[in-house]
Amino acid sequence: MPEDMLGLVGASLDDDQAEDVVVVDLRGRSTLADYVVIASGQSTRKVGAMATHLVEKLKAHRAKVRAEGMRECDWVLIDGGDVIVHLFRPEVRAFYKLEKMWGIRSSAGEPAMDDRADDRAALSG
Repeated sequence: MPEDMLGLVGASLDDDQAEDVVVVDLRGRSTLADYVVIASGQSTRKVGAMATHLVEKLKAHRAKVRAEGMRECDWVLIDGGDVIVHLFRPEVRAFYKLEKMWGIRSSAGEPAMDDRADDRAALSG
């Protein structure tokens, strides 16, 4: 279930102390995925470690997982099917402004969605 996978993603990011985690609920809005999760890590090493741990946990959950950007670790995209995760260094995240595409405000200052609290609650399980 997408919610189970979202909970797994949230727990992994929480364990790795990801920063500024944002969940975008795409159910009924896109066929791309049910959720997009955007988070930051303060260095390429941190982003790489978060990505590696998350990929391992998703594979253990028997999810079909693809990851891109693992070599540079400035922006890692993890496609878990129902949940897509973007992990960024803060400077790269500020440059690309993915939150703006979805109409969300992050603590970095992008516009907000009214149901963001619901999305955070879904992420925490």
